[in-house]
Amino acid sequence: MFTDPTLTALHAVLRTGSFEAAAAALHVTPPAISQRIRKLEERMGTPLVRRGTPCTPTETGARLYRHAEEMGLLSQGLARDLGQPASSATLRLAVNADSLATWFIEAMAATDGLTFDLVVDDENHSADWLRRGEVLAAVSAQPGPVQGCDTHALGQLRYHATASPEFAARHFPHGPTAEALATAPCLNFSVVDRLQSQWMRAVCGAEPTPPSHTLPATTAFIDAARAGLGWGMNPAPLVAPHLASGSLVDLAPDTPLDRPLYWITSRLAAPALTTLTTSVKRAAAHALV
Repeated sequence: MFTDPTLTALHAVLRTGSFEAAAAALHVTPPAISQRIRKLEERMGTPLVRRGTPCTPTETGARLYRHAEEMGLLSQGLARDLGQPASSATLRLAVNADSLATWFIEAMAATDGLTFDLVVDDENHSADWLRRGEVLAAVSAQPGPVQGCDTHALGQLRYHATASPEFAARHFPHGPTAEALATAPCLNFSVVDRLQSQWMRAVCGAEPTPPSHTLPATTAFIDAARAGLGWGMNPAPLVAPHLASGSLVDLAPDTPLDRPLYWITSRLAAPALTTLTTSVKRAAAHALV
């Protein structure tokens, strides 16, 4: 993929997480990988890899990793332009879990010649991976600006506040009032998940702090709501059949929460990402408001 074997070794170590796995991927020995990494670190004058399980990049290592992927994409495009066989390029992206569970897989499947290395993070923080130089593109709720990147508005992912019928009857006999929301257990995806708080403010003008469960998985969120563990904000495309069947109810049908999403790409890699960007826009148009 790359002409510089030291950069190839760094990319392989950080992509696979270990020197041994990188050696297997490149069909060389682990000592050869270590030698190449050491040579590159000497050239750069700074450590590039934090040895551990898995190996992680230093700040400079992350920048070189991103550069390696950019060069891989550009090399692939050049080969195609010249009518030469083009090997698959690896692309590291940051995407939020709900997009991954609802529409982003469609965009990936419509793009040939790429293997994907996905980082899953909250949509408010996915652009930070771009700012640190650790990915080449991201699905984000923040339009930026991100230096050296282009931003494309995709639409809005709609969420409904849902709970099991029994949970709603027990905790919200008079609807989602501020008093009821302060005591009814809710579901959070992570400690930085703000969807439930934003919806509570929209519904009752306040942000109560109810007891909460942390469940970092989109399908588990729906399963937990159906089981009566708590109420939570679930993506409309996933929750629609459960609302239709009655296994979940919408706590405030007239007050969904629409979350804007943006596709942010490295400007240098943008030409090589044209096909993927087209696929992302098309898939988003089918699923988003």
